[in-house]
Amino acid sequence: MKQYEMTVGLEVHVELKTKSKIFCSCPTDFGAPPNTQVCPVCMGLPGALPTLNRRAVEYAVKAGLATNCHIAHRSGTDRKSYFYPDLPKAYQISQFDRPICYGGYIDFCAYNEKRRVGITRIHLEEDAGKLIHDSEGGTLIDFNRCGRPLIEIVTEPHLHSSEDARAFLKKLHSIILSTGISDCKMNEGSFRCDVNISVAPTGSQKLGQRTEIKNINSFAFVVRAIEQEYARQCAILERGDAVEQQTLRYNAESGKCEIMRSKESSADYRFISEPDLHDILLRESDIERIREELPELPDSRCQRYEKSLGLSPYDSSLLSSDLSLSDYFERASAGSEYVKQIANLLLSEALRLSEGEEFFCPIPAEHFRELAELFGSERINSSTAKKLLARLWSESAEGKQTSSPSSIAESEGLWQINSREELLELARGAIASNPKSASDYKNGKSFALRSLIGKAMAESRGLANPKLLEELLLCELESQK
Repeated sequence: MKQYEMTVGLEVHVELKTKSKIFCSCPTDFGAPPNTQVCPVCMGLPGALPTLNRRAVEYAVKAGLATNCHIAHRSGTDRKSYFYPDLPKAYQISQFDRPICYGGYIDFCAYNEKRRVGITRIHLEEDAGKLIHDSEGGTLIDFNRCGRPLIEIVTEPHLHSSEDARAFLKKLHSIILSTGISDCKMNEGSFRCDVNISVAPTGSQKLGQRTEIKNINSFAFVVRAIEQEYARQCAILERGDAVEQQTLRYNAESGKCEIMRSKESSADYRFISEPDLHDILLRESDIERIREELPELPDSRCQRYEKSLGLSPYDSSLLSSDLSLSDYFERASAGSEYVKQIANLLLSEALRLSEGEEFFCPIPAEHFRELAELFGSERINSSTAKKLLARLWSESAEGKQTSSPSSIAESEGLWQINSREELLELARGAIASNPKSASDYKNGKSFALRSLIGKAMAESRGLANPKLLEELLLCELESQK
């Protein structure tokens, strides 16, 4: 498979957090009883005319500004023929050749490197209803979602691995959440993407035939779907066959991509200009007003973490790429002198313990701050810090009333041993009880030192200052040569 390279482009659908739908006054509450949020407009009944939601336009502009796009002063709406039962008027109102935002980019970090992906366009459109397949083989339709406002964010084909795609989507998710235009709840479908993937021989100047995987609502599923489709296309090319242009879906239960239909082209959608809506006109003053409403975005946070807090570019990028993680870091580090220790514990331990698409830490931020400060001031060592963090996490997740890290360390005698006299005694004891390791080290086998450190640490119940212990062990061994 190394002789083939994948190229990936994404179409990300973001449901906008407006109170009403894009072309009517129906509410947009998630989870309402089926078909209770519908009217003649979103049901496409004869004679019902759409009225554009102004807030949806402003949110689309805000997304464009946050992703470094140009904003069109004039954009249009189009009818996209759509012959599926979940959009009853048989067309979708979207934007074809005159999108509201275009020519942007997003910087992100993957494989410890900075990458940039171009944003081709962001356009407004209405969502479709939801098909519900019952156990008897029938299909029911809930039209509540029909007509909810969406933006579609279309990338350039600049991604070349599943990790690239995951990292980019995490960054985009964080940006959109920061703007406040969407709740981006992937399990509710308000942030989902279509993956376009093609495979060609490595070094080829021509892209392969692309396929599209529809409506993936999980970062993990995006990774699995891309890797599986890449392997499938590689196998087809290895046999000497041609990849067909098809639309697929990822089945989370089977973990496989399933072919749905042959891929449509733009001609199949038979775009025509929407006759019932005027063009969208934006003055420069409108755009600047919306720009001023933007909060601090992830890239700005990243720069602040580097310049003001002294964190590394990589750590700053990771912390700012997930809004939940970034917000928790802000709370935990407020007023602390040990910001780097807080960042290290978050990125090394807390991220590992967190489950789900978004970061969540059940430990109160003030307890996390105190734990990092105990570690940074060398009152506890790294091993104790990790054990305390895991304990606090478990107890907090179970809803138990947790004591502060200082209280636990005091009551259970977990303070780090920093006394040179105690540590020297431990060092001498480890040498005396492990003469072979001591002899090996004296004979040039430097790896034997790790064994002696381990013995001394075990004797101290893991509480010894490891750096000082190693220093004293070395001095003692050298003095015995």
